[in-house]
Amino acid sequence: MEISRRSFLLSTTASLAAVRLDGQQPLTAGAVIQRIKEHIGVPWRTETVDQIIAGAAATPIRGIATTMMATFDVVKRAAAAGRNLVITHEPTFYSHQDTTDALRQDATYQAKDAFLREHGMVVFRFHDHWHAMRPDGIATGMARDLGWDRMADPSNPRQFVFPGVRLDALAKDMQTRLGIKAMRVLGDPAMTVKRAAASWGYYTFAPPNITIARPDVDLFVVGETREWETVEYVQDQIAAGQKKALIVMGHVVSEQSGMRYCAEWLKTFVPETPIEFVAAPEPFWTPS
Repeated sequence: MEISRRSFLLSTTASLAAVRLDGQQPLTAGAVIQRIKEHIGVPWRTETVDQIIAGAAATPIRGIATTMMATFDVVKRAAAAGRNLVITHEPTFYSHQDTTDALRQDATYQAKDAFLREHGMVVFRFHDHWHAMRPDGIATGMARDLGWDRMADPSNPRQFVFPGVRLDALAKDMQTRLGIKAMRVLGDPAMTVKRAAASWGYYTFAPPNITIARPDVDLFVVGETREWETVEYVQDQIAAGQKKALIVMGHVVSEQSGMRYCAEWLKTFVPETPIEFVAAPEPFWTPS
């Protein structure tokens, strides 16, 4: 196979990067992942999506980018910033397991895969164990950026107690703090919210364990959920005379702050290389 001049230069650059003047071994993607395993505080699962999705463990690291989702836009920005290890919470290749066999002939997959290869990048999925950490890394970052950490239930970081705030005011504050463009709200705007529960990311409607059905939950906040399950259920609760509300933030923004926090966490035990958070773009917009 003919090797392009660009690929040759990138390969040569990576090889040179592996030679340190002090004679020490370079920091590799595999070494960073091993440190994550040592600091996460929970046993590493044998069955998990948390693994290298693109690239190789032996790749020398020039910098790390954390992100909620390794979209093509994100990996391009990470590469431009010199961050060749991308630690992503959600999939890179459009399915929870990041399976790519059926995508081999797909032009979009090919373009993204080629970019990652040409730029010597490594993508590591960090989902299961970041949620399993105590406290949950995503929940910690989200509560902090929303200003809800003071309202969090000590026994459950996804439940919050408010002094009594109107639904419309609470929703507007969330939108402002996180810069959300396409949030959706279901419920009476004037309704008073005293207790809320959150399911950052995707919420699975699974009777009889329906969070919003609990009498101690006024508001349920989710990243996304099926409209013919949870959304319809809350509509019917309201029609039945119950004071209930649902906020659908959008999946990306509902976990984004958790990966901002992840960058801060990594800096505490990976001091040798630059680490930054690269925000995944919110996919939707609303007409003005």
